Amino acid sequence: MRLAYIGLGLMGSPMAKRLVSLGYAVTGYDIDPGRVAAAGVQPASSAAEAAKGHELVLLNLPTTAAVEAVARELPVVAGQLVIDFSTIPPAKAIELGAARRWIDAPVSGGPPASATGELTIMAGGAPEDIERALPVLKDVSRRLTHLGPLGSGLAAKMVNQLIVGVGHAMMAEAIVLAESAGLDASKLPETLAGGVADSALLQRFWPRMARREFAPQGYVRQLLKDLEMLNEFAAASKAPLPLASQALSLYRLLAHLGHTELDTTALIKLYDRAPK
Repeated sequence: MRLAYIGLGLMGSPMAKRLVSLGYAVTGYDIDPGRVAAAGVQPASSAAEAAKGHELVLLNLPTTAAVEAVARELPVVAGQLVIDFSTIPPAKAIELGAARRWIDAPVSGGPPASATGELTIMAGGAPEDIERALPVLKDVSRRLTHLGPLGSGLAAKMVNQLIVGVGHAMMAEAIVLAESAGLDASKLPETLAGGVADSALLQRFWPRMARREFAPQGYVRQLLKDLEMLNEFAAASKAPLPLASQALSLYRLLAHLGHTELDTTALIKLYDRAPK
């Protein structure tokens, strides 16, 4: 199957590399040509050129504006299916899908899972489109759930980001509490493993946060963007989210201090009395 892949950043590049390794013919485009070369795909000079003649067009873009720009550039081609792994508002996916065949397929798992095909995919779209995309979706995921019509996957991603954003804020406070009590915070994930406080967040992100390891596996600016989106989605749904609002305020402050390009674990910087 011939694929076009548009957006070869932290998540897109490892996924594209995996698809190439599995035998897919992938033509790629990114605004940074260096990323195209690093991903090992056939280069294209534009999104439209990448998509030309391809059955499936995969998007993995950082902002709603970027997704909209690519959608405007791509001609509507009968039979061509767009699979969007980006995180955008559910209503925007429904709008974009009105003009062409479209699946919203936001992911969770980060770059390591993108590289190994162990992502969690929350999908929305027509059943026949999901069926057609199934081979590719299964090759990049460990768990794939079709939640309903277009926009359903992104609604689930809003729930995911609520848990992730509030979880990061909770862990930052918990690490500070552990350190203030004289505990070795690095031992807590092992200590709490299997208990009711255990989670993927505790096992994957706590150690990096405790070590003050901020090399990005997911940027502060990206989680902040998602929390802003969640805030608007919740307001429209009339869902009260006081904890999410607090996490959003903390990430806004972190961004204001100039830390947008660090990993999301950098939230603990707001609690540190001195640089570490």
